[in-house]
Amino acid sequence: MADKVLMLGNEAIARGAYEAGVKVSSAYPGTPSTEISEFLVQYKDDIYEEWAPNEKVSAEVAVGASIAGVRSMACMKHVGLNVAADPLYSVSYMGVNGGLVLVVADDPGLYSSQNEQDTRMVARAAQIPVIEPSDSAEAKDFFKAAFELSEQFDRPFIFRTTTRLAHSQGLVDLCDRTEPEDKPYEKNIRKHVMMPGNAKFRHVEIEKRNKELAEEANTLPINRVEMQDTKIGVITSGIPYQYVKEALPEASVLKLGMVNPLPRKLIEEFASKVETLYIVEELDPVIEEQVKSWGIRAVGKEILTVQGEYSANMLRRAILKEEPKTKAPAEAPQRPPILCPGCPHRSVYHVLNKLNMHAAGDIGCYTLGAVAPLSVVDLTMCMGSSISTLHGMEKAKGKEYVKNWVAVIGDSTFLHTGVNSLMNMVYNHATGTVMILDNSTTGMTGHQDHAATGKTLQGDPAHAIDIPALCQAVGVKHVVTVNAFDIGLLEKTVKEETARDEVSVIITKSPCVLLDKSKKPLYTVHSDACKKCGMCMKPGCPAMTKAEDGTVRIDDTMCTGCGLCADLCKFGAIELVKAGE
Repeated sequence: MADKVLMLGNEAIARGAYEAGVKVSSAYPGTPSTEISEFLVQYKDDIYEEWAPNEKVSAEVAVGASIAGVRSMACMKHVGLNVAADPLYSVSYMGVNGGLVLVVADDPGLYSSQNEQDTRMVARAAQIPVIEPSDSAEAKDFFKAAFELSEQFDRPFIFRTTTRLAHSQGLVDLCDRTEPEDKPYEKNIRKHVMMPGNAKFRHVEIEKRNKELAEEANTLPINRVEMQDTKIGVITSGIPYQYVKEALPEASVLKLGMVNPLPRKLIEEFASKVETLYIVEELDPVIEEQVKSWGIRAVGKEILTVQGEYSANMLRRAILKEEPKTKAPAEAPQRPPILCPGCPHRSVYHVLNKLNMHAAGDIGCYTLGAVAPLSVVDLTMCMGSSISTLHGMEKAKGKEYVKNWVAVIGDSTFLHTGVNSLMNMVYNHATGTVMILDNSTTGMTGHQDHAATGKTLQGDPAHAIDIPALCQAVGVKHVVTVNAFDIGLLEKTVKEETARDEVSVIITKSPCVLLDKSKKPLYTVHSDACKKCGMCMKPGCPAMTKAEDGTVRIDDTMCTGCGLCADLCKFGAIELVKAGE
């Protein structure tokens, strides 16, 4: 087979997994890596795919499959690698049996993340080799190469992508699937059991393997030299290579496909042939610092930034000192992120706002509760942190201080890392209130299933974790489930539970409005009955606007029929005019 197909970077990685003969894939959804697993489902007859409750689990599943003797992979975004750090550092010592690759998607520019962490820095600390493609074709081909190198050098590999690569398209050559034979499992306590005596031995071994790999990197075809005009030489990798080729088409380029370990001899030879050497890499100066430490003169972050994405125009300004002729950007209206019309989180935050409550937030759609007009979420740090930070506040200031605070967390995030935090609250005699905003999906990353939805990644029915029972099982005595849109009962429940001197959990159970594709109920406003009080506008539903005379209008193309506005109107001006189907 040799067809050319236009593919997203994430789709190309999935294709590479198929062609490489991968048999097991485990992942936790996280933009921009999510679609890799969703594309993998088309190969479910050949590859087992699953959603794991978090990235640590997904990495461990992949390690287990590798040790058993098959090619395996785990997928996550850059901050997810932090969750997987515990197995990452240890499997670096253990090595592999079947090839093992962890796909990690970085997010330069912070399109969907809380930081711009550079995975290459983590990989260097864990002594894990890193391969980085620059387009969809390389994403597929390099992924296959990663498995070959993993098995050749007995090393797990990180396959680094970025948002731009994950979501851009390129032509990819389709090839047939290879079926490498399963490697026999061999009991090897010294290699696979990471107790101190064995780990000391393995540390020596991986240092040796990494030196061998660094030497091999000098001749690997994924590292290539493109010699042209020698006045300017550039060392680069990944998506920045595309910007270099656009901005500096005549420059000589050393394009690195393997960015850890670096091919020192190849770099030294290239540097000796150019007058001025530039190092172009997004985020941290990972390549630059190593190259300069070898005594090679180069220009890098002193003229380029460690923040955000690069561009061809940025390189023209920094290297060529040219100011590109560009049109002024259009003055488009600001469109800040906002909860969808009919989102159950909106009614929850409306009630909390009305009660002057503060919320310790978490990672998910509900983070938008921090912005006006709801303005309830006061802090958000990482997955599962809402519960722990609330607990820390109580231990710092006392139980009375947190009676006007709650922790908010989604159902998927609760299963990801919230359960441990809730156990900690119970164990350490906390009294705070946790609100699990259960919308029956992993909403922010595009509606993926999880352990409480009753369906696997492959679409098969599965046991659905009973979240109320789980909370009770860890020792929470007061667990209340409320419809998010029953604002009267919700307000009453919040008042009661936050007043307790024990840990309590409120579960607002209302599915994400985008899960149901049927036609929704529709509300309208009777302008003659509207008192222009603005009460219905307080939750900030984007389907509602004010006319010039101050009366309210509902956009029937956006209304999802949640009924929150009708509940808030005390004058009967908002009426249901069309039932759902």
